[in-house]
Amino acid sequence: MTDDTLEPLNTLPSPHAESTTTATQTLGPELLIGSNIFRNTNGVVKIQGKEQLVLETRPAQGLLLVTADLYDATGTQIAHIRRNTLVINQAAQFTIDIHQATTNMPSDAPWVRLYGRQSGEIAFEARIVSDNRIQITSGRFYSHTGALVDITPHYCRIGSGRTLFGDVVENRGGTVVLG
Repeated sequence: MTDDTLEPLNTLPSPHAESTTTATQTLGPELLIGSNIFRNTNGVVKIQGKEQLVLETRPAQGLLLVTADLYDATGTQIAHIRRNTLVINQAAQFTIDIHQATTNMPSDAPWVRLYGRQSGEIAFEARIVSDNRIQITSGRFYSHTGALVDITPHYCRIGSGRTLFGDVVENRGGTVVLG
């Protein structure tokens, strides 16, 4: 039995709605992690099931902003960076350097570096490569499970189980998932 008083649903999209969404739709940042490209992301990197890293750009201020949780080899949290500020820094293990762009020159691109205070080694480095593209140039830190995350210009390795090199992933506005 059908109800003849109901109008059939219009299943075709409105041409006005399509043109409006296409005109206002913007793609999320492209993250370059090692030799891997993650397109149209939301800037969040999930490592072994936990959101561990967030990268944001502020072009008007000439800034790259990093929010991250850092762990030791046992999975104990030892540091927390919130928008380029070390909020937790157990035993003052890390130092952070920030470059704020003052010109539009490519050589003056914003970057963030996190150093081990005692070793002097770079624990994490990221920079803005171009509009809407952020590159993690190097990294050597641990996940919340204690697995070593090793990022070089050639690969991204999580623990001893997974190595990514040369992958191109379309994230459709979502989170980058590593491991």
